[in-house]
Amino acid sequence: LTTIEGVFQNFQYAYTFKDTLIYGELISSDFVFTYRDYEQGFDVSWARDDEMRTTFGLFENSQRLDLIWNNIVLSTIDSLDANIVRSFNLNITFNPTDVVRVDGRVNLSLRQDPETKKWRITRWFDESNF
Repeated sequence: LTTIEGVFQNFQYAYTFKDTLIYGELISSDFVFTYRDYEQGFDVSWARDDEMRTTFGLFENSQRLDLIWNNIVLSTIDSLDANIVRSFNLNITFNPTDVVRVDGRVNLSLRQDPETKKWRITRWFDESNF
């Protein structure tokens, strides 16, 4: 977690092995997740507790998660803050006849702890097709 690429690698590892302990290390205490509800026409947000509960549910209810990080579209990094926009592909296998494919982009804000040097995600704006 001491590099931004390490955050993405740990994120992929957490999804592959459905490991909420690793995932929880990536998410800051003041984390906010936001996605656009196109049916309702507004953005929906939640905090860290809801993110962990939602991710735990995804991990528990899927047989397999295949996450592939693609190109970084935008990267702005200074000494303690970063904003990364990156595309991804995610296949969620609930069972052999129920596979959902999500393609999109994450827009992540990250902050580095000056003492531990670990990067954590503070904000995630989901730009996926789901």
